[in-house]
Amino acid sequence: MTSGVPSAPGQTVVARLAGERVLVWCGAPLLGAGAGWLLKVVADWAVSLPWTPFQKPLDLIASLPAGPVTIAVVALGSVAGLVIAFIAERDYVTVVVDDDQVTVAYRESRREVRRASIEAVFLDRKRLVLLGHVTEELVRQGGDLPDAKRLSDAFQVHGYPWRSGGDPYANDFRRWVADHPDLSAAAHAFLKARERALDQGDGEDAEQLRAELAEHGIVVREEGKRQYWRRTKQASESSDDLGG
Repeated sequence: MTSGVPSAPGQTVVARLAGERVLVWCGAPLLGAGAGWLLKVVADWAVSLPWTPFQKPLDLIASLPAGPVTIAVVALGSVAGLVIAFIAERDYVTVVVDDDQVTVAYRESRREVRRASIEAVFLDRKRLVLLGHVTEELVRQGGDLPDAKRLSDAFQVHGYPWRSGGDPYANDFRRWVADHPDLSAAAHAFLKARERALDQGDGEDAEQLRAELAEHGIVVREEGKRQYWRRTKQASESSDDLGG
């Protein structure tokens, strides 16, 4: 599996299956080429109708010589398919598990977490989450994750505390409401900034703000653009956090 994460004896590598990757790299360009070919066919047919949307672009495509246009749109469709395959490849998540450590690789990032630091591992919707012993999130990884059963099997075979029921602290989350007295002004400032990032589709900024909140004992997750938060055990017992 060409994941950028080498395997070693005693490790379980959970990545996108080789057959699935071949299917994407071969199938996406073929589908793109087919879509390009259909564009010329559809244009020729559509201009014969009494009315059709995008009449001028379709007239232009239909008026061009069939051979060169077909070759051009098939080539463009193939290139578009390759771009889609590349984007899909970048979005794959690879998880390497051994008895002492977990490595999560995604795009250019690679995070390593020692087994001794982990209290719970679970899937929260489409994200892999590793919790620490004071209920802090050590990893919350989205992207194109491997199959849930393969992940579950990999963690359990190495003795990790996999939670098939999901987040054991799910009931502690509360929906964030601006200026609620249970959170400090600083916490609200981070959450407001994160709300703007989510509204703008700026995932990188949203993750940076999640990390800022985590440093102060606030765990945050979202459902759509709604944010939910809870404190870690350590933050709940300490005054050195962003709570109210």
